[in-house]
Amino acid sequence: MKLLGKTVLSLIAVLILTLTYAVFIGTLDVRSHFYPLLNITASAPCRRTESPLRVYMYDLPRRFNVGMLDRRSSDETPVTARTLPAWPGKSGLRKQHSAEYWMMASLLCEGEDPTREAIRVLDPDSADVFFVPFFSSLSFNTHGHNMTDPATEIDRQLQVDVLKFLRDSNYWQRSAGRDHVIPMNHPNAFRYLREEVNASILIVADFGRYPKIMANLSKDVVAPYVHVVDSFTDDDPPDPYGSRSTLLFFKGTTVRKDEGKVRAKLAKILVGYEDVHYENSHATGESIKASTEGMRLSKFCLHPAGDTPSSCRLFDAIVSHCVPVIVSDQIELPYEDELDYTQFSVFFSVKEALEPGYLVTQLRQFPKERWLEMWRRLKSISHHFEFQYPPKKEDGVNMIWRQVKHKVPAAKLAVHRSRRLKVPDWWRRRR
Repeated sequence: MKLLGKTVLSLIAVLILTLTYAVFIGTLDVRSHFYPLLNITASAPCRRTESPLRVYMYDLPRRFNVGMLDRRSSDETPVTARTLPAWPGKSGLRKQHSAEYWMMASLLCEGEDPTREAIRVLDPDSADVFFVPFFSSLSFNTHGHNMTDPATEIDRQLQVDVLKFLRDSNYWQRSAGRDHVIPMNHPNAFRYLREEVNASILIVADFGRYPKIMANLSKDVVAPYVHVVDSFTDDDPPDPYGSRSTLLFFKGTTVRKDEGKVRAKLAKILVGYEDVHYENSHATGESIKASTEGMRLSKFCLHPAGDTPSSCRLFDAIVSHCVPVIVSDQIELPYEDELDYTQFSVFFSVKEALEPGYLVTQLRQFPKERWLEMWRRLKSISHHFEFQYPPKKEDGVNMIWRQVKHKVPAAKLAVHRSRRLKVPDWWRRRR
């Protein structure tokens, strides 16, 4: 009997040791067997938040950036958080190209914020990328009222000066500018010398006026225009669908170049529909106010191409929670690796949109429940298109910096390869 008892105890001891070892090496998942019985959900391991992008920002004199907001000031000292001027409240359409301002402001922001996608570092050797705070869009909008105005010489000279500054920088020389971030949100920004910085990470609205060899999705970031209509912050009616009486809304310039010629054609096709508002209008304070009201009362907002494939109207629609109807065959959209625009937008090719009656018929037959899904989705993602200082979690400027971070590995690859290649870009010569 004693022998039997010792044998049983020995077997139990071996079993315990075996189970302990199996759990230790991971071949036996005890939690999956016992947690269901206890009605307890095993929590996923805590993921450490990714470290923010480390950005070195050059200290450029104010004439390259905020000095253009107040040209009466002769102060040339680099701007700081304490001396940063607010973006002007009444800046009209200049506001739509102001991503460059918000990017700079976000780097000047003091204090720690775990939601910030990018932080400024003062040691260039510790930086992931280098930010060039030249407001090239504001320079184009400020210096000269048209392309032939003599005042545009100031814009050209600023480009010459900033390029010289960069070429004198050891860090620009080290990478040939590949790890430098340069905002060019206006289609005509940096127009005189943009070919000289085409290796850099460019912040653009679209690629309408850039050759493929200069700007493309693999290295550059598509940023949104900053909306000019007021955000719809209290959009909570009992009947969202019924409260928007207009089917389709458009208010803007109908005479455009290039792809924008579709606007004049749409004006002829969409005339005569009682539930469609299609109006030729130029941007003024009153017309922007009217657009704000019109978009909030409309189920769908039309976004045809402008002089280039995109325009501010798309982002005005998003913050108005008016489902965008996009008619632009060559448009590229911000944050598209994170956002599926088909969840809150409707797309038509130019050919489809110009077929008489087709677009309006499709929108009139659009299921109410599907529209409500899109409306709710617009409300949940519109904060990605807001710009403010200090920045907030996943707002417009943080999303742009996150996109820049996605481009860093390719930039580093290009830098490292360039240092050892004897025949640069040999693969492009293959037949």
